[in-house]
Amino acid sequence: MVYHIREGCYGDTRLDDFSVMFVAEFDGNVWAGETKITFGLVIDGRADDVQREALRTVFSGQAGGFMANFARVFGEVRGIEYAPISFAVADDLASWRAEVPGMVKASAEALTGPTTPPGARVQLHNPPGSETGPGQIVTWGTATENLVNAYGFQWNWAGKSSKHIPFDWSGPA
Repeated sequence: MVYHIREGCYGDTRLDDFSVMFVAEFDGNVWAGETKITFGLVIDGRADDVQREALRTVFSGQAGGFMANFARVFGEVRGIEYAPISFAVADDLASWRAEVPGMVKASAEALTGPTTPPGARVQLHNPPGSETGPGQIVTWGTATENLVNAYGFQWNWAGKSSKHIPFDWSGPA
Protein backbone atom coordinates (compact mmCIF):
# COMPACT_ATOMS: atom_id res chain seq x y z
CA MET A 1 0.00 0.00 0.00
CA VAL A 2 1.45 3.32 -1.05
CA TYR A 3 0.14 6.65 0.15
CA HIS A 4 1.34 9.66 -1.84
CA ILE A 5 0.72 13.12 -0.45
CA ARG A 6 0.24 15.48 -3.37
CA GLU A 7 -0.29 18.44 -1.07
CA GLY A 8 -0.62 18.49 2.67
CA CYS A 9 0.76 19.30 6.05
CA TYR A 10 0.74 18.17 9.64
CA GLY A 11 0.54 21.28 11.78
CA ASP A 12 3.01 23.71 10.23
CA THR A 13 5.09 20.93 8.64
CA ARG A 14 4.65 20.68 4.86
CA LEU A 15 4.45 17.11 3.53
CA ASP A 16 3.92 17.87 -0.18
CA ASP A 17 5.06 15.18 -2.62
CA PHE A 18 6.14 12.64 0.00
CA SER A 19 5.14 8.97 -0.04
CA VAL A 20 4.77 6.29 2.62
CA MET A 21 4.66 2.58 1.79
CA PHE A 22 3.31 -0.31 3.86
CA VAL A 23 4.66 -3.74 2.85
CA ALA A 24 2.07 -5.92 4.51
CA GLU A 25 0.19 -9.17 4.71
CA PHE A 26 -2.89 -10.47 6.45
CA ASP A 27 -5.33 -13.34 6.12
CA GLY A 28 -9.01 -12.76 6.78
CA ASN A 29 -11.13 -9.69 7.36
CA VAL A 30 -9.11 -7.20 9.42
CA TRP A 31 -12.14 -4.92 9.87
CA ALA A 32 -14.14 -7.76 11.43
CA GLY A 33 -11.33 -8.46 13.92
CA GLU A 34 -10.40 -11.79 12.33
CA THR A 35 -6.72 -10.93 12.04
CA LYS A 36 -4.05 -8.25 12.41
CA ILE A 37 -1.79 -6.80 9.73
CA THR A 38 1.91 -7.71 9.77
CA PHE A 39 3.95 -5.03 8.04
CA GLY A 40 7.07 -3.00 7.50
CA LEU A 41 6.92 0.72 6.81
CA VAL A 42 8.99 2.78 4.37
CA ILE A 43 8.94 6.56 4.80
CA ASP A 44 10.13 8.77 1.98
CA GLY A 45 13.87 9.25 2.44
CA ARG A 46 13.73 12.82 1.09
CA ALA A 47 11.94 13.99 4.25
CA ASP A 48 14.00 15.86 6.84
CA ASP A 49 13.83 14.94 10.54
CA VAL A 50 10.81 17.17 11.27
CA GLN A 51 8.91 15.82 8.23
CA ARG A 52 9.82 12.22 9.13
CA GLU A 53 8.39 12.71 12.62
CA ALA A 54 5.22 14.24 11.15
CA LEU A 55 4.83 11.32 8.72
CA ARG A 56 5.42 8.77 11.53
CA THR A 57 2.81 10.56 13.67
CA VAL A 58 0.19 10.56 10.92
CA PHE A 59 0.79 7.03 9.62
CA SER A 60 1.03 5.44 13.07
CA GLY A 61 -2.45 6.75 13.86
CA GLN A 62 -1.27 9.10 16.63
CA ALA A 63 -2.67 12.10 14.72
CA GLY A 64 -6.18 10.59 14.73
CA GLY A 65 -8.49 10.31 11.74
CA PHE A 66 -8.59 7.31 9.45
CA MET A 67 -5.12 6.12 10.42
CA ALA A 68 -6.12 5.93 14.10
CA ASN A 69 -8.84 3.46 13.09
CA PHE A 70 -6.45 1.64 10.76
CA ALA A 71 -3.81 1.37 13.52
CA ARG A 72 -6.25 -0.75 15.55
CA VAL A 73 -5.64 -3.61 13.13
CA PHE A 74 -1.84 -3.35 13.23
CA GLY A 75 -0.11 -6.46 14.48
CA GLU A 76 3.59 -7.16 14.12
CA VAL A 77 5.71 -4.23 12.90
CA ARG A 78 8.79 -5.66 11.21
CA GLY A 79 10.59 -2.37 10.81
CA ILE A 80 10.56 1.24 9.71
CA GLU A 81 13.02 2.50 7.11
CA TYR A 82 13.70 5.73 5.28
CA ALA A 83 14.35 5.23 1.58
CA PRO A 84 13.66 6.86 -1.76
CA ILE A 85 10.15 6.08 -2.97
CA SER A 86 9.26 6.80 -6.58
CA PHE A 87 5.56 7.12 -7.29
CA ALA A 88 3.54 8.10 -10.35
CA VAL A 89 -0.07 8.02 -11.52
CA ALA A 90 -1.01 8.80 -15.12
CA ASP A 91 -3.18 11.90 -15.41
CA ASP A 92 -5.88 9.80 -17.10
CA LEU A 93 -5.56 7.02 -14.45
CA ALA A 94 -4.51 4.52 -17.14
CA SER A 95 -1.61 3.33 -14.96
CA TRP A 96 0.22 3.81 -11.67
CA ARG A 97 3.51 2.65 -10.21
CA ALA A 98 5.66 2.75 -7.09
CA GLU A 99 9.19 1.62 -6.32
CA VAL A 100 11.60 1.43 -3.43
CA PRO A 101 14.90 0.29 -4.98
CA GLY A 102 15.89 -3.19 -3.82
CA MET A 103 12.65 -3.71 -1.89
CA VAL A 104 9.49 -3.13 -3.95
CA LYS A 105 8.69 -2.65 -7.61
CA ALA A 106 5.01 -2.35 -8.45
CA SER A 107 3.05 -1.12 -11.44
CA ALA A 108 -0.51 -1.53 -12.66
CA GLU A 109 -2.73 -0.81 -15.63
CA ALA A 110 -6.33 0.28 -15.18
CA LEU A 111 -9.05 -2.10 -16.23
CA THR A 112 -11.28 -1.36 -19.15
CA GLY A 113 -14.12 -3.45 -20.44
CA PRO A 114 -16.47 -3.97 -23.36
CA THR A 115 -18.96 -1.46 -21.96
CA THR A 116 -16.36 1.07 -20.78
CA PRO A 117 -16.27 4.14 -23.04
CA PRO A 118 -12.92 4.89 -24.72
CA GLY A 119 -10.56 6.59 -22.27
CA ALA A 120 -12.75 5.69 -19.27
CA ARG A 121 -11.73 3.36 -16.44
CA VAL A 122 -13.52 0.67 -14.45
CA GLN A 123 -14.37 2.51 -11.24
CA LEU A 124 -16.47 2.23 -8.10
CA HIS A 125 -17.82 5.42 -6.53
CA ASN A 126 -18.05 5.76 -2.74
CA PRO A 127 -16.92 2.19 -1.97
CA PRO A 128 -18.01 0.74 1.36
CA GLY A 129 -15.17 0.31 3.84
CA SER A 130 -12.71 2.19 1.67
CA GLU A 131 -9.38 2.53 3.43
CA THR A 132 -9.23 6.20 2.51
CA GLY A 133 -12.57 7.48 3.74
CA PRO A 134 -16.05 8.04 2.31
CA GLY A 135 -16.80 9.67 -1.02
CA GLN A 136 -13.76 8.36 -2.87
CA ILE A 137 -13.54 6.71 -6.30
CA VAL A 138 -11.67 3.42 -6.73
CA THR A 139 -10.03 2.78 -10.09
CA TRP A 140 -9.48 -0.95 -10.55
CA GLY A 141 -6.45 -2.37 -12.29
CA THR A 142 -4.20 -5.34 -12.85
CA ALA A 143 -0.66 -5.47 -11.47
CA THR A 144 1.82 -5.64 -14.32
CA GLU A 145 4.62 -5.89 -11.73
CA ASN A 146 4.43 -6.62 -8.01
CA LEU A 147 7.83 -7.70 -6.77
CA VAL A 148 8.58 -7.56 -3.05
CA ASN A 149 11.67 -8.56 -1.11
CA ALA A 150 11.46 -6.68 2.19
CA TYR A 151 10.77 -7.22 5.88
CA GLY A 152 10.80 -11.00 5.44
CA PHE A 153 8.16 -10.85 2.71
CA GLN A 154 8.98 -12.12 -0.74
CA TRP A 155 6.57 -12.38 -3.63
CA ASN A 156 5.97 -11.83 -7.32
CA TRP A 157 2.28 -11.11 -7.74
CA ALA A 158 2.10 -9.78 -11.29
CA GLY A 159 -1.37 -10.39 -12.70
CA LYS A 160 -3.15 -9.87 -9.37
CA SER A 161 -5.59 -7.05 -8.72
CA SER A 162 -4.58 -3.48 -7.97
CA LYS A 163 -6.49 -0.32 -7.15
CA HIS A 164 -5.94 3.40 -7.00
CA ILE A 165 -7.92 5.48 -4.49
CA PRO A 166 -7.34 9.18 -3.87
CA PHE A 167 -7.58 10.27 -0.26
CA ASP A 168 -8.35 13.42 1.67
CA TRP A 169 -7.54 13.37 5.35
CA SER A 170 -8.18 17.02 6.02
CA GLY A 171 -8.52 17.81 9.68
CA PRO A 172 -9.65 20.89 11.53
CA ALA A 173 -8.24 24.12 10.14
